[in-house]
Amino acid sequence: MAEPGQVVVGVDLGGTKIAAATVSASGEVGTVRTVPTPASAGPDAVLDAVAALVRTVLADAGAALGAVGIGTAGVVDVASGTIVSATDTFPGWPGTSVAGGVRDRLTARGTAPGSVPVFVENDVDAHAAGESWRGAAAGARSVLLVAVGTGVGGAVVLDGRPLRGAHHLAGELGHMPVPGAEGLPCTCGRPGHLEAVAAGPAIHRRYLALGGDPAVRDTRDVVARARRADPLADRVVRESATALGRAIAGVVTVLDPEIVVVGGGVAGSGAPWWPALELSLRAEVVDVLAGLPLRRAELGGAAAIIGAARGAWDLLDRTERTA
Repeated sequence: MAEPGQVVVGVDLGGTKIAAATVSASGEVGTVRTVPTPASAGPDAVLDAVAALVRTVLADAGAALGAVGIGTAGVVDVASGTIVSATDTFPGWPGTSVAGGVRDRLTARGTAPGSVPVFVENDVDAHAAGESWRGAAAGARSVLLVAVGTGVGGAVVLDGRPLRGAHHLAGELGHMPVPGAEGLPCTCGRPGHLEAVAAGPAIHRRYLALGGDPAVRDTRDVVARARRADPLADRVVRESATALGRAIAGVVTVLDPEIVVVGGGVAGSGAPWWPALELSLRAEVVDVLAGLPLRRAELGGAAAIIGAARGAWDLLDRTERTA
């Protein structure tokens, strides 16, 4: 474990903001600090911002740094802390050594020794690890987490640890081909994937494409209209949730997890989205899965911070045991 006075800092590195806080070995979160993500300025600017935020959090805590855990957008090689692939939200992000870059910046300013452990994983994996440790899936041995917001992400947790997969893509159900998404463009450049019909921006785009009121500005407005029984908005929201429910049904039939947790901004929209999701899932699974728990995520914006910190605590422990 960390030496007396040392802390772990968890970081949630998203496309619009970076959030960070200290996280204790038992999962208690300190004050969360946030800064905008300078993604358009390139990887160096992003790494600079992460390191600066870690220093701010440490100054608030008045403690020495034991390790850093980072949950980031993109596909991550966890062993090296390097980005394998990413969307255009982060220009130039693929190939970036996040672990090495953050470590070098902290070392250069004297914030940490050159050997400070820096753990990096995909942000949805971090979200899942957080919910499995301290959130809606605490105590469960196997979990499928689905995050629905600007995209659709997924993660599989076994015995408290996210499953990575041979190509670092385990659980990434957003790019599954699904009925109802035929011909719709996905952010990966291919048509027909779940994200193209189930993500928040996809709901808004489809509403407008089907002749919806152009004054409707975003997905929140579409959902609000659906609640007021606007027929088109209601149809689009329900069809989006139904596609997601069917996709989840396919995954749980293969994996047989103990629990499914759904989070993200769209998941928090309530009716009619959530009832349509659950109805679709229950209608598709075989009888033995009829009672599969389906829960809303509990940790909100802190989930990825907590999950990334969990990985950092584990890395710190392994590093000290082999020192």
